[in-house]
Amino acid sequence: MPVRPIIAEALGTALLLAIVVGSGIMAERLSGGNVGVALLANAIATGGGLYALIIMLGPISGAHFNPVVTLALTGAGLSPRGHALPFLAAQVVGGVLGVWLAHLMFDLPILQTSVKIRAGIGQWAAEATATFGLVLLILLGARRQSAALPAAVALYIVGAYWFTASTSFANPAVTIARSLSDTFAGIAPAHAPAFIAAQCLGAALAFAVARFFEAGSASVPPAS
Repeated sequence: MPVRPIIAEALGTALLLAIVVGSGIMAERLSGGNVGVALLANAIATGGGLYALIIMLGPISGAHFNPVVTLALTGAGLSPRGHALPFLAAQVVGGVLGVWLAHLMFDLPILQTSVKIRAGIGQWAAEATATFGLVLLILLGARRQSAALPAAVALYIVGAYWFTASTSFANPAVTIARSLSDTFAGIAPAHAPAFIAAQCLGAALAFAVARFFEAGSASVPPAS
């Protein structure tokens, strides 16, 4: 397969993690201890950066930046099967490099692990819910080739920062990378596997619901 899409996925995921972690560090430093203000700044920066990355790299790779998105799009026939494994590897490697870049920019130790506790049924339910909504949005939007999809994805992530108890990781590559950052955006490595399992469950449910909706779409008359 062409190498450009793989590099685009690695670069996009790296920049996404630099945005998530870097804005989290900056927000925590400037918020004066107000966690709500820090989370708001982190969410806005992430949504804005994600929208820009989708617009920039979408024409090259589809701008997945997320293993469960890649698997869902592949299963739905919306992404070539030969891209799946290279994309997954690129996303994980890119995510880790993005975290290291954020550490470098803020003069922090490059190699570190998080001690932030993110565990429990509420956190896991939040991750399943956040991932379900994200993957369903992408599957239905991609099938219809919606021009508004990049903006919708970015806005969904901003909203999910606030309506989920976990602040919406919704991405296994992001979860792995954030376990390597003992900052505002971190997650303890021991808690990452449960997050990833919940994300996979949410994505699987979204895939099933999208199939259900698409199966009945032929019987729905077009909007006038």
